[in-house]
Amino acid sequence: MSLDLDRRGLLGAGLVGAASIGLGTGASAASPAPLAPGRSMADFTGAMKAFRGVVGAEWVFGDEDAVAPYEKAYIPDPAHRYKPVGAVCPQSLEEVQAIVRIANQYRQPLWTVSTGKNMGYGMTSPATPGQVVLDLKRMKRILEVDAELGTCLLEPGVTYQQLKDYLDENKIPLWIDVPTVGPIASPVGNTLDRGVGYTPYGEHFMFQCGMEVVLPSGEVMRTGMGSIKGSTAWQAFKWGYGPYLDGLFTQSNFGIVTKMGMWLMPRPPVYKPFMVRHGDMADVPRIIEAMRPLRVSNLVANCNLMMSASYQLAMFKRRNEIVPDGAPLDDDSVKKAAKANGLGMWNTYFALYGTDQTIAGVEPIIRASLTASGGEVLTAAEMGDNPWFHHHQTLMQGGLNLDEIGLLRWRGSGGGLAWFAPVAAARGVEAQRQTALAREIVSRHGFDYTAAYAIGWRDLHHIIALLFDKADAAEHQRADDCYKELVVRFGAQGWASYRTGVNSMDLVAQQYGEVNRRFNATLKHAIDPNGILAPGKSGII
Repeated sequence: MSLDLDRRGLLGAGLVGAASIGLGTGASAASPAPLAPGRSMADFTGAMKAFRGVVGAEWVFGDEDAVAPYEKAYIPDPAHRYKPVGAVCPQSLEEVQAIVRIANQYRQPLWTVSTGKNMGYGMTSPATPGQVVLDLKRMKRILEVDAELGTCLLEPGVTYQQLKDYLDENKIPLWIDVPTVGPIASPVGNTLDRGVGYTPYGEHFMFQCGMEVVLPSGEVMRTGMGSIKGSTAWQAFKWGYGPYLDGLFTQSNFGIVTKMGMWLMPRPPVYKPFMVRHGDMADVPRIIEAMRPLRVSNLVANCNLMMSASYQLAMFKRRNEIVPDGAPLDDDSVKKAAKANGLGMWNTYFALYGTDQTIAGVEPIIRASLTASGGEVLTAAEMGDNPWFHHHQTLMQGGLNLDEIGLLRWRGSGGGLAWFAPVAAARGVEAQRQTALAREIVSRHGFDYTAAYAIGWRDLHHIIALLFDKADAAEHQRADDCYKELVVRFGAQGWASYRTGVNSMDLVAQQYGEVNRRFNATLKHAIDPNGILAPGKSGII
């Protein structure tokens, strides 16, 4: 199964008529993608014609075949609601500005993506009908890397692979921090969705510094020190003067980020990865209670992943290799398969970074704490070429792989995946309650508990991969029902998502309260009165 959507640039454009707005193939092609509310066909065709005048006909997509790749997503969508009506691909800041002005003229909404590879959250699918995807993949310049300060300035189409290759080719001793599918994902896009990674620089937005933003009016604003003529500190000092603005452009539809500064981690003299193996599902609270003080004190500096055996097995195995088709994924079968592959029921990955002396000083303290929790502390010496250990060993030093795409092969041929990511405080009792609730919900809907915990400094991101066969209509509908129940019931316990897909943005936004929603709406209506930037993003219309 290919996730490479770059071929869309070769599919051609063409004029769009009333009969040619049907998108996609198979079941999804049965109903045409509707225009945005209150927009006419004349508005839409006028905007598409004007877009072609800016970027050229080959980079505007409106006919059925050309738009089909932009419809590809893995999230539950049994009603086929999340369809774009077209796409446009600018190559420069000036082209983005021109497109925004045209969108205002014709009241044509735009759904902005960087590379559109946010697997499990919707890819390039818009949250509301009638939107044209503003695809920034052609804006792929690495504008600056400062090896002394450890900073870079990127356009949104730059991928993690491109940035790593640049650092390697120029022998710059800096590391990137990557999400799960880093090679094809955008540092800008992932940071704007407040994604996380695996090194001490894993809280991506925390290590962002300075943005260039096209506002809904078409004006350009630079945040932080970027608006000061002659400043050398745009990528060095985050705050600037007055209200801090950068956060307004994360998980929002208030502007289009066309450049972003980031801090990169200096390559440490010594890097030592570890895996801690625990034998029972019930070990969840013991692991959290052991790891939290190590994270809060920064003895363990990186955001570590505590992976369930079922999640790990799903990366490289198929479900029917563990249990027969149709059978429940019971703990005994998972434990047997995990043991055969060198895994525990929970596998926690972390690393130490520093010098031989500093690592030798802290390692005994960390080992003692994790061993006391019932864990078996293992290094590369014990794990050898174990593929799961190698996967995390690579990621925790800013390396790249696509191993977790294997999750799409777990059930059937349909490749369904939706991430559910509720946040809690890093306390064992909360993790225990979350695990029990999640297992109860997913099993009742006929799915498996394939999950991980990302242990931050003081928080837990409970990363639940809802894996289903999208080609099975009944299973697809069950996945949609299951996902909505997860959102509602976890939210009722105070565990709302920190990030979600287009299938649940409004539902999650409701959980953050009407005061928050009204404030966001006030900002939105003030700066984007025509509602042209990504209506529905994060529940903001």
